[in-house]
Amino acid sequence: MANKEDLHDIIKMMADDPLGNEREIVSEIISDKYLLAFENIMADSNQELTVAIVNEEIVGTFQLTFIQYLNFQGGLRAQIEAVRTNSKYRGLGIGTKLIEYGIKRAKSKNCHVIQLTSDKTRKNAIRFYEKLGFKASHEGMKLKL
Repeated sequence: MANKEDLHDIIKMMADDPLGNEREIVSEIISDKYLLAFENIMADSNQELTVAIVNEEIVGTFQLTFIQYLNFQGGLRAQIEAVRTNSKYRGLGIGTKLIEYGIKRAKSKNCHVIQLTSDKTRKNAIRFYEKLGFKASHEGMKLKL
């Protein structure tokens, strides 16, 4: 589980690609927006922010959200977001371990499905998720507000 001291490294990883670089702000002083978001995530029992650590260095992260539904007979699903691996450690299986851990957590909560979205421009990420068994079974849509 992540802690507040991990935030700078998490934000750096989120900004370490063309899309993240456009929307994240990396600074030595962490903005109040990130701090508030972190506090809200930590206070919500349906949210988990996980970090992977190698030799005391944060090398990966992801957020897992548990969502209760009425459909699927009151089923619970898990949503994976913000999967990132430190660029120095890519290709070493850390992302796979993170996703496997997320799946294990979802199963432990009796979720009927685990889902994620990936920007269509992230071709490598999409191949990575497909290799782990994820299927593009639905057409996702978003409306920016």
